[in-house]
Amino acid sequence: DLSSQEGVVLMCLAEALLRIPDAETADRLIADKISAGNWKDHLGTSDSVFVNASTWGLMLTGHIIKPDHEAMENPAGYLARIAGRLGEPVVRTAMRQAMRIMGHQFVMGRHIRAALKRSVTGENKVYRHSFDMLGEAALTEDDALRYLEAYSQGIKEIGESLANGAGINEAPSISVKLSALFPRYEYSQRTRALDELTPRLLALAEQAKAAQIALTIDAEEADRLEISMEVFAAVYRSPTLAGWEGLGLALQSYQKRARKQIEWLIGLARDCGRKIPVRLVKGAYWDTEIKLAQENGLAGYPVYTRKPSTDVSYLACARDLLAARDVIYPQFATHNAHTVASVILMATEDGAANTSDSFEFQRLHGMGEELYDEVVGKDKLNVPCRVYAPVGKHEDLLPYLVRRLLENGANSSFVNRIVDEKEPIAEIVADPVREVEQLESIPHSRIHLPAGLYGAERKNSKGVNFADHAQLETLAAEMSAAAGHEWQAGPVVGGTRLTGEKQEVFFPADSKLRVGQVEYASADQVVQALDTACQAYPGWDRTPAGERADCLSRAADLFEANAGEILAICVREAGKSVPDSVAELREAVDFLRYYAACARSDFSQATPLPGPTGESNHLQLHGRGVFVCISPWNFPLAIFTGQVAAALAAGNTVLAKPAAQTSLVAARAVSLMHEAGVPGDVLHFLPGHGAVIGAAAVSDPRVAGVAFTGSMATAQRINRSLADRDGPIAVLIAETGGQNTMIVDSSALPEQVVKDVARSAFNSAGQRCSALRVLCLQEEIAPRVIELLAGYMKELTIGNPAFLSTDIGPVIDSGAQEMLNDHIKKISAIG
Repeated sequence: DLSSQEGVVLMCLAEALLRIPDAETADRLIADKISAGNWKDHLGTSDSVFVNASTWGLMLTGHIIKPDHEAMENPAGYLARIAGRLGEPVVRTAMRQAMRIMGHQFVMGRHIRAALKRSVTGENKVYRHSFDMLGEAALTEDDALRYLEAYSQGIKEIGESLANGAGINEAPSISVKLSALFPRYEYSQRTRALDELTPRLLALAEQAKAAQIALTIDAEEADRLEISMEVFAAVYRSPTLAGWEGLGLALQSYQKRARKQIEWLIGLARDCGRKIPVRLVKGAYWDTEIKLAQENGLAGYPVYTRKPSTDVSYLACARDLLAARDVIYPQFATHNAHTVASVILMATEDGAANTSDSFEFQRLHGMGEELYDEVVGKDKLNVPCRVYAPVGKHEDLLPYLVRRLLENGANSSFVNRIVDEKEPIAEIVADPVREVEQLESIPHSRIHLPAGLYGAERKNSKGVNFADHAQLETLAAEMSAAAGHEWQAGPVVGGTRLTGEKQEVFFPADSKLRVGQVEYASADQVVQALDTACQAYPGWDRTPAGERADCLSRAADLFEANAGEILAICVREAGKSVPDSVAELREAVDFLRYYAACARSDFSQATPLPGPTGESNHLQLHGRGVFVCISPWNFPLAIFTGQVAAALAAGNTVLAKPAAQTSLVAARAVSLMHEAGVPGDVLHFLPGHGAVIGAAAVSDPRVAGVAFTGSMATAQRINRSLADRDGPIAVLIAETGGQNTMIVDSSALPEQVVKDVARSAFNSAGQRCSALRVLCLQEEIAPRVIELLAGYMKELTIGNPAFLSTDIGPVIDSGAQEMLNDHIKKISAIG
């Protein structure tokens, strides 16, 4: 069972072993991982190849050396002891052999010629085939061009293998992944994708047309759907493809947009006057789609949360496709016998005399043979079936195989359930429509909407779907409207706006573009704020924790209601990209709601303590007094808000000092907190120079604590200043920068390493305290990882952070730029 600890261990081990170049590292990985599983629980308990092929592969070592009774009772410990002495090479050999066996089972051939030869021999010859070149998404231009050449060579060889007179539906076809043809296949790079990806797909389509074979675009993640439809339509409408009915695509029924997508495709086909082949699948990325929607705070899920709902959607989509057979050639990819029977019944409802010419089934190579033995052939149901046949090296098998096993090895899968003799047939072939009708709640009761990710305790922050054109248009309009004027900020003490030294604020990406003006506070205004905050502290501390929490919760709602303006300030003042700005706002909102929840749970009531009879002891938390919150410019909203919200939730009054470079967004945050009900005499805003504001506040003995994020040197100065004071010992909560290092060995997937390195090192223009500074690579994999990283970095866009297509914006100011240039000179000299 892939959901078991052993299943996870096995797939991690097998996937990593394929990449490890040296025996020593492979053996150490085996020794580390093999002891983590309880293999005995799985041995021989199922007839399913998905369970026992892997278990017997691992237990092969045990059978070779004839373990005793103790070993069979505790195979994990026994195998670990073997691996520690002399068994690692045997285990390694067994695992690699197991992967070769699975590779032969699930891959048609190592190259297209071998796959074509195998496809016309034995039992394979009764099937049609669609060949897919194994491999993951391209990260570099060189990788994309290699995939393009592989697809082109595949089309050439498939075309040359055809017998004269083979119709396009009967002939072998090829499946293409758009993510393999363009390294930035994502909505933020829509213009580039349309300009660069479309011609590549068109060239392949023209070649397939000339070869008289079909070309199908594989389905990928939900956030690529809109852009894939744009690319498809642009290619499909090309005059050079007129008269060819071979350009098709896969469509995922687990997506809630599936029927609308079919409606759109039917309209496109009618408009152009020729058929579109549509491969209907259920979908392979369900777990990913659910988790991404939760992580990104989307309004809902792009996929159904219940399997019966996906099954119903598949049947509804099948009916739609069958009803449009004049312009659609339906291809039903399924291993579910109930689905196959339903499709055949629907296909004959309209009295069609010969169903074999109007649609086909599809299955995966290595799976579903027994089911389609009852479908294919004139002496059976006489409906053709096409085999989706992967082509490639075993090293490329694992990512593909993991997706297939997740689809078909899941507990709810038909393929999994049909081999369980204990499962009643009536339940396996239950009508999904009736199952959905009988549900008490259509949304899954245990899969809350993304907003409810944290349960009743607090609401998840709202995100932005950067693949939703309509949502982006609305957001862009709000941000543009807000950016149409200059922002003003200045000291706010006791709820009153004061005046001070004026400073102009300019856009980091364009030093000539004025963003607004900030007035800096003076040392006297710091003292004035301290006086007011000290007087207000007792009353705020006595305010019920629930009321303080309500203020923070209302502030969170106001932050989201004013998202367009806040995001515009983050972009214009801090030079943050739009995605980074959205993440910044969401983190600030999460801080407000998190600390509100903490206030309700930790500060609302006293906790009784044990004590002697007749004595009553209670523990109750209170604020400490006045807190000074000093935040950095690299997270000008999130860290600023988090510090202030935590102090307020605990019952403290606050003097908030933002970074000099990013006072405008902090001022807007304070104004919204005041609007939410935080009293003006409780929260004071003091923009200005650290030497003025910090020195005046920190040295005052009335300050009960300091929350600081910034450099180590400044933190040490604050620490010494607090220690030198006469009066109560103050609290110092300091978060400082560090030298963050990533260590990568050969068990890591290079493509994932490169994505994580680029994200960590270059998001926020590398100005995060958590940004990756040093990358250490195992020598054997260094050339490939460096090649990939260099190629991927070339694909990143540096520019104006206001554009969604920009990956890396400017550093904060000229001082930061000079520091980076000095570092480059220094590190280059050392190198």
